[in-house]
Amino acid sequence: MNILRDYRLIPLEERDGLLRILAPESYRAEDVEEIRFLTGKDVELVVVPDEEFARELQERLSAEEIRIEGEEEERVEGLDLLHAQDDSPAVSLVNSVLIKASTVGASDIHFEPYENEAVVRLRMDGILHDILKVPASTYQNVVSRIKVMSNLNVAERRIPQDGRIRVRIGNRDLDVRVSVVPTVFGERVVLRLLDKTGSLLTLDRLGLVPEDEVKVKRLARKPYGIVLVTGPTGAGKTTTLYAMLLYVKDPRKNIITIEDPVEYQIKGVSQIQVNPKVGLTFATGLRSILRQDPDIIMVGEIRDSETADIAVHAALTGHLVLSTLHTNDAPSAVTRLSDMGIEPFLIASSLEGVIAQRLVRRICEACKEAYTPSEEELRELGLESYEGPFYRGQGCDHCLGTGYRGRVGIFEVLELDEDLRSLITRTQDAQEIRRAAVRRGFRTMLEDGIEKVKRGVTTSSELISVVRS
Repeated sequence: MNILRDYRLIPLEERDGLLRILAPESYRAEDVEEIRFLTGKDVELVVVPDEEFARELQERLSAEEIRIEGEEEERVEGLDLLHAQDDSPAVSLVNSVLIKASTVGASDIHFEPYENEAVVRLRMDGILHDILKVPASTYQNVVSRIKVMSNLNVAERRIPQDGRIRVRIGNRDLDVRVSVVPTVFGERVVLRLLDKTGSLLTLDRLGLVPEDEVKVKRLARKPYGIVLVTGPTGAGKTTTLYAMLLYVKDPRKNIITIEDPVEYQIKGVSQIQVNPKVGLTFATGLRSILRQDPDIIMVGEIRDSETADIAVHAALTGHLVLSTLHTNDAPSAVTRLSDMGIEPFLIASSLEGVIAQRLVRRICEACKEAYTPSEEELRELGLESYEGPFYRGQGCDHCLGTGYRGRVGIFEVLELDEDLRSLITRTQDAQEIRRAAVRRGFRTMLEDGIEKVKRGVTTSSELISVVRS
């Protein structure tokens, strides 16, 4: 008998015929009597509020070794996994992995089948970590379980499928995006976890240095023009756009977004989900939004010349357009727009500013230590000398031995002035624009990152791997 898993109660200690158990205020008396009967011991209850108990239960279940056995059972959707009945092995395994992922703050869960076994991995702070191996004989039951939960076709194993699951883990509501693709050894499944109860970050919590934060707030308050956020996939661009929307949100303003997908709902903002199957693309959606008398428009991504053209003309006709581009740095956004066929004088007239960003892992505060950097390390960062210490994480239980826990942004913010606009009409060369911006006090992403290394926010090796990649 496993009191934790079978009764969702937490055993504290056992001695001299006495069993102490942690229980929520809403515990069932019959469960306690059953435990007393089966163990033959007196049961002493330590009763705590339901919310406190749910947090402790999640920690205990997450810390338990995930079990692997055989068959599976009926579907659950929207249930609280901390209290779900999971007698069947596949159900138990999927629930345990979801609880583990939620507890450690993972963004994705990967189920990867190979010849003799499948590997389950969690993406934490942008890095994948192996947590479990599943025998090939059991793996198909696990995939079927996920398909049942996400309302996909269990019998279809030849084509990719996409679905979603809504589950609750304690007091957290998770929206889980499910992607299933067939491979040589079986179906590969990736779950993207979105915490619907998590609060959106505001501009002051993104990790911007004070002078860059002032610039971003100034850009967000522009009455019209385009403001772009650039960086690779997974760099936190959408989070920055949401933070800007939260900053300018006002009942007197009409704010409309078109996104793919809508990751978080913002009260007071009309949000549109892209749906190419019915012809609702960024370009067609943006055209329709312009007929809705908007003040501020957020476009999830400028992917093609048509969307870029509409966005530029929207900016020139008195709308503030916020969007993202895939470029390595801020000055390259000008080159990218030019490559999309936008005339240089239109770029110069409509573009107000560009925010480029990356995410670096934070040093774990629980195992942080100071050390003296080597000359080679300083040279790699472009520092001739530095008197103070650098910091790193030794690795502990809190950070799964990685030395890192959580992530923070490094940024560069390019605000366009008249001189830069004049330069853009003559050349769209990113290096020339960068040199001109640096002469005006432009602070690069590397410089922002070095400042965070000196302050003990991240490590020099993490900064180099992210900025130079």
